[in-house]
Amino acid sequence: MLYSEVASFYSKIEGTTKRLEMTKLLVEMFKHASKEEAAPLAYLTLGKLYPDFLGIELGLGEKLVSRALSRATGASLPEIEAMYKRMGDLGLVASELMKKRGIQMLAPPPEPTLLDVYTVLDRIARSAGGGSQDEKMAWLAGILGPLTPDGAKYLIRTIMGKLRLGVADMTILDALADAYAGGDRSLIERAYNLTSDIGEVAGTLASGGLEALSKVKPQPGKPIRPMLAERLPDPEEVLQKLGGKAALEYKYDGERCQAHLNDGRLTLFSRRLESITSQFPDVVQALTRSLKARSAIVEGEIVGVDPNTGELLPFQQLMHRRRKHGIEEALEEIPTTIFLFDVMYLDDQDLTSVPYLSRRQALEGIVAEGSGVGLATRIIVDNLEDFMKFFDSAISDGCEGVMAKDISGSSVYQAGARGWLWIKYKRDYKSELADTLDLVVVGAFNGRGKRAGTYGALLLAAYDKDKDEFCTVCKLGSGFSDEELSQLPKRLSEAETHEKPARVNSVMKPDVWFEPKFVLEVRGAEITLSPIHTSAFGRIRPEAGLAVRFPRFTGRWRTDKTPEDATTTQELLEMYNSQLKKIS
Repeated sequence: MLYSEVASFYSKIEGTTKRLEMTKLLVEMFKHASKEEAAPLAYLTLGKLYPDFLGIELGLGEKLVSRALSRATGASLPEIEAMYKRMGDLGLVASELMKKRGIQMLAPPPEPTLLDVYTVLDRIARSAGGGSQDEKMAWLAGILGPLTPDGAKYLIRTIMGKLRLGVADMTILDALADAYAGGDRSLIERAYNLTSDIGEVAGTLASGGLEALSKVKPQPGKPIRPMLAERLPDPEEVLQKLGGKAALEYKYDGERCQAHLNDGRLTLFSRRLESITSQFPDVVQALTRSLKARSAIVEGEIVGVDPNTGELLPFQQLMHRRRKHGIEEALEEIPTTIFLFDVMYLDDQDLTSVPYLSRRQALEGIVAEGSGVGLATRIIVDNLEDFMKFFDSAISDGCEGVMAKDISGSSVYQAGARGWLWIKYKRDYKSELADTLDLVVVGAFNGRGKRAGTYGALLLAAYDKDKDEFCTVCKLGSGFSDEELSQLPKRLSEAETHEKPARVNSVMKPDVWFEPKFVLEVRGAEITLSPIHTSAFGRIRPEAGLAVRFPRFTGRWRTDKTPEDATTTQELLEMYNSQLKKIS
């Protein structure tokens, strides 16, 4: 498959905001690809070369890319800089330069294939050491030279991290299902949730079909997409939902973490599936000492501990540990403990399909509790009195609340899914809609008066999992300090885009659009019907969605959450219905 063919599909995808049309184009594109091309095609269409958890980047800046363009097209650097300043998009600059060069060429060189392009980008990403920048520039210029204008445009955008076709992982999974599995996505999604590697899923499916994909299991080193909990505001409802009996665990106010042990080597992944191994060397050391297994994938919560009192610290203070420099000093200032609550893989055995109580028993069998490592505090309850006693103990011990877990035979680990096998009950639920919401920034409105020169309010959205889109729910302007407000444009700039992102469903038109990337914690008074917000639109009343009334920023940027981990439109719908029950 020529890269120019890929670019042609990208152009058509970029030209539509309709998800069904995007999916149809993606299906056609994957059908054009060979079995060997399916994996790199999946990565490149998402604007990457590898799964995110590897943390490998191309390492190419604007200057180096401009030098490569100059070598490939013969244009001078001042000319390229002037065009970039005018267009604001190096991809468009590359396209224009290739058009000019094409007119002058009598015999264009042979076009590179998709695999040619991917191989060069892979070589660039893995190149390091002395002279590597010059090598990267030469390799890039070499592959740019034979490209079509569209090919150059999308390649440069990919390199600059600005492909932004509006295609997300779930849309790719839909396309893979239609292209290779007759529309059946269940096994495809399962494999993706267990490996977090869309390239592996695409490659396995293209070469071996659903039979090969059904054999995919967790692998140490590849983070499992975390299982998520529902929430309820009433402990009695929680017990009823779980059949009258449940396991209760402390819900710690820390950083959720997945630890992968493989023959003595331990890697930590955040909830966003990013490696945080280097930021928590104390956790790595403690777990390496504690875990009695050859290979395992366990899950827990890293919590900061006051070195003077031994008390658990809130999440905001733990976030000071998320740094690249001064880690040794941070170790002394904020020591940690990881409280483990699940095991999904143990010595070549996939435990995700094993019931919760059996997983907990397996976890207890491999953890030697000690300095820096503990098991999540847990009891089994079957009445409201014991539930509330345990809840009060959790609060007094510095926790957010409790996690209630199903203990029936069907209580499997639902990787990547939110369901009623786990239910959160937090102290915030004691007051009406005092619970916080995690909402995604999709737009901003320019400030006036005292806020001139920065943003006056942000447009926030909830995630609609069924449609794989972000639906607006409120404008947020309260809760920010003057310093936070002044820093907003700079902090959000990497997600800024000139047009409404394809995955954003909004009636409102902010002054600035953002790709869904940043998640903020927000507190509101109540959930109301709104004709101008699109969350759960038409679910309660025709021509009305749901909105958060009087939203206020808590000061917490949920850097531990991806946009898809944000509060869902379904959760908002359940909260709204819960309000109605209280009123009646």
